[in-house]
Amino acid sequence: MTTVATSVTRAQNQSAGKVLSWEPTTHGITGRTEASYFKISLFTDTTVRIQLSRYEQFSSNPYSVVQSPKGISVNVSETPEALTLETTELKIVLTKNEWALSFYDQQGNLLNQDDPAFGVSWLGTEVTNYKKLQPDEKFIGLGEKTGGIDRAGQAFTNWNTDYFAYGVNDDPLYMSIPFYIGIHGERAYGIFFDNTHKTTFNFGASNRRFSYFSAEDGDMDYYFLQGNTVAEIISGYTSLTGKMSMPPLWALGFQQCRYSYYPESEVFALADNFRDRDMPADVIYLDIHHMEKYKVFTFDGEKFPDPKSMIQTLKAKGFRVVVIMDPGIKVEKDYLPYQEGKDKGLFLNYPDGETYEGQVWPGWCAFPDFTSAKTRQWWAEKMAFYTDAGVDGFWTDMNEPASWGQHTPNLINFDYEGEQVSHRKARNVYGMQMARAAQEGAFKNGKERPFTLTRAGFSGIQRFAAAWTGDNVSSEEHMMAGIRLVNSLGISGVSFAGYDVGGFCGEASKSLFARWMSIAAFSPLYRAHSMINSNDAEPWAFGEEVEEISKNYLKLRYQMLPLLYTAFHKSSQDGLPLAKSLTIDYPFDENIYDGRFQNQYLFCDSLLVAPAESHKEITKAYLPEGNWYYFFHDQSYLGGQEIYVDTPINYLPVFVKGGSIVPLQSPVSHTAEQHDSILRLHVYKGEGISSYFHYEDDGRSLDYKKGGFYKREILLDSDRQTLRLTKPTGDFASRYKQLSVIFHGFEINEVTSAGEKLPLTRENIAFLHKISDFDPLPDNRLPYHEIAGLPTVTLPHHAEEIILTFGT
Repeated sequence: MTTVATSVTRAQNQSAGKVLSWEPTTHGITGRTEASYFKISLFTDTTVRIQLSRYEQFSSNPYSVVQSPKGISVNVSETPEALTLETTELKIVLTKNEWALSFYDQQGNLLNQDDPAFGVSWLGTEVTNYKKLQPDEKFIGLGEKTGGIDRAGQAFTNWNTDYFAYGVNDDPLYMSIPFYIGIHGERAYGIFFDNTHKTTFNFGASNRRFSYFSAEDGDMDYYFLQGNTVAEIISGYTSLTGKMSMPPLWALGFQQCRYSYYPESEVFALADNFRDRDMPADVIYLDIHHMEKYKVFTFDGEKFPDPKSMIQTLKAKGFRVVVIMDPGIKVEKDYLPYQEGKDKGLFLNYPDGETYEGQVWPGWCAFPDFTSAKTRQWWAEKMAFYTDAGVDGFWTDMNEPASWGQHTPNLINFDYEGEQVSHRKARNVYGMQMARAAQEGAFKNGKERPFTLTRAGFSGIQRFAAAWTGDNVSSEEHMMAGIRLVNSLGISGVSFAGYDVGGFCGEASKSLFARWMSIAAFSPLYRAHSMINSNDAEPWAFGEEVEEISKNYLKLRYQMLPLLYTAFHKSSQDGLPLAKSLTIDYPFDENIYDGRFQNQYLFCDSLLVAPAESHKEITKAYLPEGNWYYFFHDQSYLGGQEIYVDTPINYLPVFVKGGSIVPLQSPVSHTAEQHDSILRLHVYKGEGISSYFHYEDDGRSLDYKKGGFYKREILLDSDRQTLRLTKPTGDFASRYKQLSVIFHGFEINEVTSAGEKLPLTRENIAFLHKISDFDPLPDNRLPYHEIAGLPTVTLPHHAEEIILTFGT
């Protein structure tokens, strides 16, 4: 392999140097500098790939990017000083005297610029791109990173790490997503650094000259993304790295986990408690004690003598079972998975061919090389052990990979799709490829959608699994930090994410658990989890008041299923998150970066959640531009202001954005239970025209990819006071027979459709059910809320097109 010669020693910074030559390619240009080879490739009008290497052959990551260049029109021009590449949206200027790039939009606004002296540089094997800091530049993203939402002035490391009871400012954690968005001067851009080695992102920490991103080894290989909005940049990134598939409907329900539920009598008691207490739930997890001596692909015959029968019984009660799978395969002569993996050469090896062994739960273990296609296929085949027993979901844990001692030797060999690389290059993608193998194994019957949950991952993990934020702590700070972690994962393409409600480590107080249950009802993944040797942490374990509060928010979660499911479908199409940081829709509003308001987020685009710690009885919230309604009593507010909100333990501050259409259904005990067949459309007055796409399918199969869906656009014109439901598309018959439209914020005396007056009623609506013994509060400060006299019309849902006109 040819390298570029240089007289600069490895102990000193070596920049790419002058551009010596270049030539056009199908999608851009390629060429040489004094110290590197380079290639610039336009993927779309707004996405460009930048590659620099000291070797003639570029080294790529085969795992993250699923998009190919689209053959767009690229204009290349040259002056003595620079090369310029232009698309309809983007202008890229490359200075020739010293490699440095500047990115502009077509209006001439500077988006991002290399430091002109250093640009792309090497220190030994470490490669770095230095970027000029723009005035008041903010940085968001990087996935699972703690701290505030604005990363400016901080530095972060990407190195997947098993971190028990991490602190709320600790780094790195379990997952690495080297993608961020820069925001300045009413403009934004995105950068995805596609290098799987340990990387560092410095956003002006310990200097005020530049930001930079670097990798310990490998090429400088990054994608620059331009967009008119932050949302467009996120959609562009997920077009590159893939969007999540539609999950099974049951995965949107409440999920109960503990380390661990056993024997099977305890699992049955858990299921019965949910049903007997009228508390909705869909999923029960089996943690590591379901296995025989922690060995994957086994059940403990004493604790679970007939797992298939147990799972069938649970399914009859409306529960799905998710089992944990760790990558460590116990080194044991008569253990078939070990013997097979050894015989077939599927494990990680030292360079001399000896199998690498590390200690985890089963003892000394070998580790499958998930960067090999044949290993992933073998793992998927082994999963028939679980799928044949009726298991529906798979939880891939300890897949950083973790081992006791927390220091995997770097010289271990990984297949890396035939390239053969060391642990340094492969570690960050190991968990992602295990999740990929699990998804393929769960989906081998080709009939039902899989559900996979992972702890570790890399860019593109959203294609294979949902994520949770690992071994968090039972504290107020961790509850709030978890919100920011999930919101940051959403910015970074991982829409289906959540945290362990109540905290995995430690024990939650009554008030903390109650508040956490209410906040998590507005999280994409709704899962409670607690560790061994701690007090019971199910919703009823904290006393009657907490049980009733939890039941309220559980029921509300299930009422929101039409809203949730539609939001998941939307995310599968545009890559935007369900739990949406306010930086996405309001990136230039300085107030949203305020530490007091940085935990707020939009849920399913319509609901503004303003979380508060459980010990606060009143909190300050910030409402961005627009008009807003308090969800539980309809008080209206103008946006652009700070307000005080009462926060007793049974009320979480939630506001509805004016112009929203919020579909709800009747409460159910689990997602497969039949509701009352009425779709309740709550319509909130805003300004101008707003729209909502209602989406349904069977919630289980892949038929939706072949037309087996029901989709209908609903348009609200608040100024003209009309509501239009367009003709449905798709071959799936809606599960709702009637449509009930409830108007919020409108003065209405009549509603007409096709010139006919519809019967208008005045309904009283309660989103949370009365807690008889605890609400109203003793001081009557915040009584039970019921919105009285809302104008409501009910009509058949099956009509081809519906246009309602409402007025005084």
